[in-house]
Amino acid sequence: MELLRTPPPKERADAARNRAAVLDAAARLFAEHGVAAVSMDQIAAAAGVGKGTLFRRFGDKAGLAVALLDTREQELQEAILHGPPPLGPGAPSSERLPTFVDAYLGYLLEHLDLVRMSETAAPGARYRIGAYRFWHRHVAILLDGGPDPDHAAHALLAALAAEHVAALLPELGESRIRSGLRRLAESHSGP
Repeated sequence: MELLRTPPPKERADAARNRAAVLDAAARLFAEHGVAAVSMDQIAAAAGVGKGTLFRRFGDKAGLAVALLDTREQELQEAILHGPPPLGPGAPSSERLPTFVDAYLGYLLEHLDLVRMSETAAPGARYRIGAYRFWHRHVAILLDGGPDPDHAAHALLAALAAEHVAALLPELGESRIRSGLRRLAESHSGP
């Protein structure tokens, strides 16, 4: 079983400029005001594009969140595919799985509001995002040899859902969440 990334299609220069302007404006406004407080109208104005351009390109704020997260997700995916062990190849699954959980949780906590928006935009949105399918395949590969690795991968990733982590964070704090998820990953990955 192998994980592959498909390169995105080439885009026109003006479309690429508009996309970059929108993503820069959205990232800046979200950082300054929070994701929930920023409207698509504000993003379009700050980027110097029409609302129609913004909505055609991204659909809604959740689509914009997915686009903003894409670069960070690609970085994590590249580290999984080609980076040094134990996140990358060359270490046993029993080391790679807890390391992936740590790395994913770091990404999640850094971008919690955006990930949460992208995962909860519509019922089942989390499972239709290409990145989720990549994470699931990676975890299932690491769990290969155990009973039903596909189900076990979904079960482990459920504990990493943004809505779940956001709900637990005020009560448990980052340290307890991190150590609990590491124990859960270690229990799934064997000795």
